[in-house]
Amino acid sequence: MATQLARVLRKNMTDAERRLWYRLRDRRLGDWKFRRQHPVGPYIVDFICIDKKVVIEVDGGQHGENEEADLRRTAYLEKQGYRVMRFWNYEVLQETDAVMDTIFDTLEDLPPHPGPLPPPGGEGVNC
Repeated sequence: MATQLARVLRKNMTDAERRLWYRLRDRRLGDWKFRRQHPVGPYIVDFICIDKKVVIEVDGGQHGENEEADLRRTAYLEKQGYRVMRFWNYEVLQETDAVMDTIFDTLEDLPPHPGPLPPPGGEGVNC
């Protein structure tokens, strides 16, 4: 169900989301891989860099009305280990370079997310 909704959201992105996606896609920003409209638990985030555990949300006017829901969403994502960055539509559209610089600086400052844990029982370990 979330996957189907994510597909719909990818086809119906806002102008701000389209502009940001153009700058993030194909590893255009610092060679980091981003996904758009990606499910994380019960939520679908606008953009995500899984390697750095960073979520980017682009908010329009409706988010001012749903502040409590946004706080719950952010709390959930942070509990899962994600850093959540929020930008207003107008920031993305009118100050694109500054937004990209902020995202880049954040990604540069974060250590890489550790890979999966090794299997239990010492498999794959040479003694």
